[in-house]
Amino acid sequence: MELDIRQIQEILPHRYPFLLIDRVTEMEAGKWARAIKCVTANEPFFQGHFPGRPIMPGVLIMEALAQTGAAAILSEEENRGKLVVFGGIKNCRFKRQVVPGDVLTLFCELTERRGSIGYGKAVAKVDEEIAAQGELSFVITE
Repeated sequence: MELDIRQIQEILPHRYPFLLIDRVTEMEAGKWARAIKCVTANEPFFQGHFPGRPIMPGVLIMEALAQTGAAAILSEEENRGKLVVFGGIKNCRFKRQVVPGDVLTLFCELTERRGSIGYGKAVAKVDEEIAAQGELSFVITE
């Protein structure tokens, strides 16, 4: 399954205008998703976060990974129309800076679900080099 930006906005309406994924390239609803983020110099977070150094903040890389996982969760029929809140990060590691011109490949695999709480493992890469990785938690709400 592939989703364009319009379809992602329909699934994650609560994230617009702070949607950090451009396209979902592959997905198995409720299981995993792979998305891309084309990092451009005109991103609003570059203006002032690190003055004079256009580096994508690590917290936003993790948010992009969480949005990738949320797209997989909310694509599941039983979760359509619900919201997914990013619950937290565990064992987060940053291994490479992300700068304008980079294309982030984002992958989130949902590993466990306990009621309305979900867990996943996520990794962001530029080409084949890991930029960030971590374990994420999600809360599914009405």
